[in-house]
Amino acid sequence: MNITKEQIDALNAVVKVAITKEDYQDKVQAILEDYRKQANIPGFRKGHVPMGLIKKQYGKAVLVDEVNKLIQDNLNKYLTEEKLDVLGNPLPKQQDDFNWDAENLDFEFELGLAPEFEAPIKTKKAITQYKIVADKKMIDEQVDRIGKQYGKLISKTEVSKKDEVTGTFSNEAEEIDNKTTIELSNLKAKKATDALVGKKVGDVVTLKTKGLFKEDYQLSSALGLAADKSADLDTEVTFTIEEINEREPAEMNQELFDKLFGEEKISTVKELRDKIKEDTEKQFEQQSDQKLLNDITENFIENTKFELPTEFLKKWIQVTGEKPLTEEEASAEFEKSEKGLRYQLIEGKIIQENNLQVNFDELKDFAKGFIKSQMAQYGQLNPAEEELDNIAARIMSNQDEVKRLSEQLMSQKLLSLYKEKANLKEKELSYDEFIKEVYGKE
Repeated sequence: MNITKEQIDALNAVVKVAITKEDYQDKVQAILEDYRKQANIPGFRKGHVPMGLIKKQYGKAVLVDEVNKLIQDNLNKYLTEEKLDVLGNPLPKQQDDFNWDAENLDFEFELGLAPEFEAPIKTKKAITQYKIVADKKMIDEQVDRIGKQYGKLISKTEVSKKDEVTGTFSNEAEEIDNKTTIELSNLKAKKATDALVGKKVGDVVTLKTKGLFKEDYQLSSALGLAADKSADLDTEVTFTIEEINEREPAEMNQELFDKLFGEEKISTVKELRDKIKEDTEKQFEQQSDQKLLNDITENFIENTKFELPTEFLKKWIQVTGEKPLTEEEASAEFEKSEKGLRYQLIEGKIIQENNLQVNFDELKDFAKGFIKSQMAQYGQLNPAEEELDNIAARIMSNQDEVKRLSEQLMSQKLLSLYKEKANLKEKELSYDEFIKEVYGKE
């Protein structure tokens, strides 16, 4: 067997594979001999079928199969040894008059080659790195929520604006019959607040659903409806008052601090506010990091210029999917995937040039950290190391999970690299300002 490469241009090449009969005949003969031993053909004893008949019936199929295996194994080996960075897979060139009975078999494969390019991390134009801070208003609201959450309920005889009211929403036509507790401070409609203030247990109030609450999700929860059904609901419901309570905030003392954070971890309201600020900003960091990663990705794609073997890739897309595509469909599919391919090449180059790797121990530790954060959401704050090791071992035995965690860990490594080497300018702002600037939402 002989494999040679003809370079068409910087991004395209043709690999020629020349196979002689000596390359495959022993293997083909051995398989046909085995077929002969196993063949059950009427008129012949098992194992005594003439070889000529076996060759006539199975010879061509075995030949084609063995030659294809030979090509695949040796072509992959050739690409590796020659260090050819190919895009997609080699595409066999169509040979309409191909003769499988010839002594020598010649095949040609088109290659699409990855381009050469530079991908400097430090760009001329600085990229904004947002730092989201918890402002005084946000901390005040959180302190207030803690006070209410751990406070006590005081029964009232008459509704006021600061009360919680338990009752049942009803509307027979809309099949609404749901007992719930609402806080008057969450109501958006002034008419609804006015209608409830001064009412007593047993009173029935009629309310309009449209614009009733400040947040859409509160309406679906209060009415016991699916979010899609409550979204555009514009009707009247009755609310029968069953209980009225005022929530007296908990006193900000050591007992509450110990309940929240552990014994003697904090001891003053200032330390509570500092802790809330620290924890909140840590949560915001993930959102700002994702924004930074997205912006750097877009910057790389926009400013790293290189050509792709476009025609080859379109042809490859056209013939390698679940079903063949038309030229127009393949072109459209290429346009949709081009950005992703470009960043994949850029990211690969950055990973290679900066020697970023994910090893087993790092991945295991990352998996354990992920498990701990998941368990913490369910109140398990200090899981045993042995338990973490056992769960991590199960995760690491699943190849799909390993791939997903490896990608997440590599993203973290890339983000750390960008923070260290990219041209960044920090911008500090509140969460509301961040949402408004980044997403254009008030």
